[in-house]
Amino acid sequence: MIKFLDLQKINAQYAAELKQVAADVIDSGWFLMGSQLENFEKQFAAFHNVKHAIGVANGLDALRLILKAYIDLGVMQEGDEVIVPANTYIASLLAISDNRLVPVLVEPNEKSFNLDIDLIEKHITTKTKAIMVVHLYGQICWSEQLVELAKKYNLKIIEDNAQAIGAVWNGIKSGSLGDAAGFSFYPGKNLGALGDAGAVTTNDDALATQIRTLGNYGSKQKYVNEFKGLNSRLDEIQAGFLSVKLKYIDAENQCRRQSAERYLSEIKNPLVELPFPINTSCQVSDNNEHVWHLFVIRTKNRQALQNYLADNEIQTLIHYPTPPNKQLAYSELNHLNYPLTNAIHDEVVSLPISSITTEEEVTKIIKMLNSYSN
Repeated sequence: MIKFLDLQKINAQYAAELKQVAADVIDSGWFLMGSQLENFEKQFAAFHNVKHAIGVANGLDALRLILKAYIDLGVMQEGDEVIVPANTYIASLLAISDNRLVPVLVEPNEKSFNLDIDLIEKHITTKTKAIMVVHLYGQICWSEQLVELAKKYNLKIIEDNAQAIGAVWNGIKSGSLGDAAGFSFYPGKNLGALGDAGAVTTNDDALATQIRTLGNYGSKQKYVNEFKGLNSRLDEIQAGFLSVKLKYIDAENQCRRQSAERYLSEIKNPLVELPFPINTSCQVSDNNEHVWHLFVIRTKNRQALQNYLADNEIQTLIHYPTPPNKQLAYSELNHLNYPLTNAIHDEVVSLPISSITTEEEVTKIIKMLNSYSN
């Protein structure tokens, strides 16, 4: 069986270093807010060429804390609106609604599946305070038009960078393009911890201070609580693990690009729609370097294709089967219709792709897809 993602093999590459980190933390007797976190935050900020990186408990908290900090700083208030792609994972919306802000869903671009920047302006109202761009599947969602819109309406741009660490736009890494960015280090991400973990990056000094304070119970000084905060801290072991794996992220992303290049050039089945046209450098529009967190195809009869691939020992997944506006959790949005979003969620299939996907596995996947007939 070709697994969709073999985390055991991925982490086995660095087992000795990871075990040494765990031993160091155990021997130190210091498990939170220590040197491992400090080192990782410095390395992560340097990797993105930003002033601040703040470790938090998970990717959802990263986005929650950004918005909560903006509210505390007076940039936003309850009831304000945040534009977000309709086809994102539900965590993007949860961060918004958890802060009693209002998610305004906008359809994606049909080729990239990222937020359609051409559709944003007509959704902006006097209550709009931010645009949350989601770099879906590892591709940056960005343009000069987006920047100009934000300036015109005095909006913050928040990057949901859970899937695109290391992606580049005009020489600038995702996570350093907007006003702030939230990262997830869920184990299956390109940079995955061995548990839950997340981070925020920003160049905004006041925002960084507020996020640090809020993530530590709203406290800068022990037992002195200035704000109604959260307990959202990146622990020492996970911070140490991430420092190890950060050293290899660019090389791992390049492995993903090599597999993606083959998929794009060699899959020739008219029943399978590939993500979008891409050049030989695996860049979209000559300035958007994809990191292929997921390689997502579309097909009209998804279940038949999945069954066929499973019968041929190829594991696939669906990202994601149900859009947020059709979830029971957002029943207030169930009446809204997003035709493209609905079609995407009904037709997408994610193929195996990772830093350890072998040439032989890619060859088999391509062969099976080209042989598929419905």
